[in-house]
Amino acid sequence: MFAHDTEALEAIRDGVRSLCSHFDAAYWRSIDERRAFPEEFVTALTEAGWLAAMIPEEYGGSGLGLTEASVILEEVNRCGGNSGTVHGQMYNMFTLLRHGSEAQKQYFLPKIAAGELRLQSMGVTEPTTGTDTTKIKTTAVRQGDKYVINGQKVWISRIQHSDLMILLARTTPLDQVQRKSEGMSIFLVDLHEAIGNGLTVQPIANMVNHETNELFFDNLEIPADSLIGEEGKGFRYILDGLNAERTLIAAECIGDGRWFIEKASDYARSREVFGRPIGQNQGIQFPIAQAHIEVEAADLMRWRACHEYDNGLPAGASANMAKYLAAEASWKAANVCLQTHGGFGFASEYDVERKFRETRLYQVAPISTNLILSYVAEHLLELPRSF
Repeated sequence: MFAHDTEALEAIRDGVRSLCSHFDAAYWRSIDERRAFPEEFVTALTEAGWLAAMIPEEYGGSGLGLTEASVILEEVNRCGGNSGTVHGQMYNMFTLLRHGSEAQKQYFLPKIAAGELRLQSMGVTEPTTGTDTTKIKTTAVRQGDKYVINGQKVWISRIQHSDLMILLARTTPLDQVQRKSEGMSIFLVDLHEAIGNGLTVQPIANMVNHETNELFFDNLEIPADSLIGEEGKGFRYILDGLNAERTLIAAECIGDGRWFIEKASDYARSREVFGRPIGQNQGIQFPIAQAHIEVEAADLMRWRACHEYDNGLPAGASANMAKYLAAEASWKAANVCLQTHGGFGFASEYDVERKFRETRLYQVAPISTNLILSYVAEHLLELPRSF
């Protein structure tokens, strides 16, 4: 249904698996226990060129599509790793690539491709607005050759391991625009210049080792040329990146799902109770089989979303549905895997509980399953808007 260069994708899978083989379960377990950032892994992935997959060749990247990028992140998770530590570099770059000026792209993209700069963070969500993005309160006021930023963001990840951040702020007050989606703008913020000079970062301890923070902007001054694209069109710009983000997250969930299914199947074949392998019991094998079917079904929607995105077709519906199906499938697979292992599933040395926590995140972020259902109801089924 969707044409892929199977041989090329298998080469990517082999390459990522080879790299991931140097970062085994013990490595990720240690990172999780210490609540550390996998610096060695991120550096290796960057130096191998995998994080520059979607940057055009003219800017030092590989010039690949969302299809190939999704395979890279899928394989990281399927190998037992956590793509949440690197995926921001993939999708945050879209906003700069699609809407940045030629001068911005010429300066930043080669440095990002080479690993000299990291664009790992996106500042959109706020504590009082959540997913109601058009109601954000963070403002950017033009004053001569600079913008002055005031406001607050929350759940902004990887700040401590990023050089740049994509920031969404309101440049025209909500009561002065015809449509609530207007009047917001996108900026590229130099974090080294900003932190301590108007930007305060407060880490948030959370259930998974997902380094995330609350940000406070107090008269932060940034150069006027930090603006990406036209002032007031930031909401539309950022949607491009969000569709890519949701598709890539779907691929990560598929990688998680396959890890859980393989882990559960291996254990069910080898674990013996009452003189027989537990996998011989239909009560064990049927849930694993069902989880496998649902992961494979979600995978098909992932390919559809990638195909549409890479071919310049509207991908919003497919990206949302791919993320929904994959997150549901990976969570079901996680529960099946934990149940199959019984008490051992709770033991850190089996890695199930770590991956269990990591994949649970995607029921909530980067967009909740409920908001996806609302999107489908309104835009595909033409039901009345529910909010």
